[in-house]
Amino acid sequence: MTISSLSPDEAAALSVRTLGMDPELVGLSTLEGLAASLRRAASFMCPTSPSRLIDAVLAALRPLTDGDLARDAVADLLDLLIASGDLLELREELQGRMVRLVYLGPPSYVERAPGTYMLLGVRPFGAWLVSADLAAQIIREGHARLIELDAAQATETFRAAGLQRLDRQRWVASPAVEPASRLVRRISERLDVAGRGGEIEGLQILDPTTPVRYYRGRWREPRPSDSGDFVARRPQAYGADLWSVVRIEDGAATRIFQLPVDDPVLPARDEAWRLQLAIDSERGFPQRYSAEPFAGGGSRVVKFFSPIPGFAERYLQLVGMPLAGTPGALFAFRVPDAAMPDLTQLLTELLWMEPVPKETK
Repeated sequence: MTISSLSPDEAAALSVRTLGMDPELVGLSTLEGLAASLRRAASFMCPTSPSRLIDAVLAALRPLTDGDLARDAVADLLDLLIASGDLLELREELQGRMVRLVYLGPPSYVERAPGTYMLLGVRPFGAWLVSADLAAQIIREGHARLIELDAAQATETFRAAGLQRLDRQRWVASPAVEPASRLVRRISERLDVAGRGGEIEGLQILDPTTPVRYYRGRWREPRPSDSGDFVARRPQAYGADLWSVVRIEDGAATRIFQLPVDDPVLPARDEAWRLQLAIDSERGFPQRYSAEPFAGGGSRVVKFFSPIPGFAERYLQLVGMPLAGTPGALFAFRVPDAAMPDLTQLLTELLWMEPVPKETK
């Protein structure tokens, strides 16, 4: 047996080929490369915690990418894979405490348009999602995997590949339309009968008085002047921070309950983000999105400055294409002009958002 050494660049290229992609087109640290790495790690590790999965990917890739991978970027990408259904996140009780565990999503597909399909799910132990012939036709856009097939033969092709069809509406799983005030009131009533708060070490609240266009800067510790109901995160000994809603009086937590509450399968952050959207709207400072003409024409670049719930993210994946590294935005999608009216309705009716005024773009 001959052992040969590889440079970091050669090892990175070999890793990309192992993940089923062309290293001449895709880098290991691109969104496409990172998403494939997360899926492969998950195929061997799941069920596991989000933090362990992220740590495993960072440990494997940092030596091959000059160590410049940010943990937050990988965590955000994992959230996208969970939101789309490639992976599933469930809460379970383990040794007397609730933990978040990531599971493999079932091999499946969703029709974006006749002849264009999104592939979802992960098979265990590094097995390919589809055959080599079909895998060669996969188009990778950020974390998404798309494939174009003859619409008349697609159903049979997917059935033979062992993929189940997901209904578009059920996959998006939008909540019912309701005023922001109703959601805020419902959460307040739940806090009225929630458990006592007390001293909570490491508690962070999402400050509704801070600018809505800088999400990370809105998180801070409670202050003596704080009173009201807040979206919050609190650390636990093992695993990621817990998402909660807390009532604070003169800087002290008096009531608190853990998310999710409406759907135990729903990621807690989805309920937290939608509640914050409602709180901001009720305060008269709704969160904003920007829709700017795309340079190539026929579509618009829709920019977001704060995270949005998974159902809205899934809808954007159906109608648009994610754009990496969009300046001045947390994330962005390119959306065809024809899809903008329905998207605008979803953002305004279900998330209570407003477009950025033209003069402030």
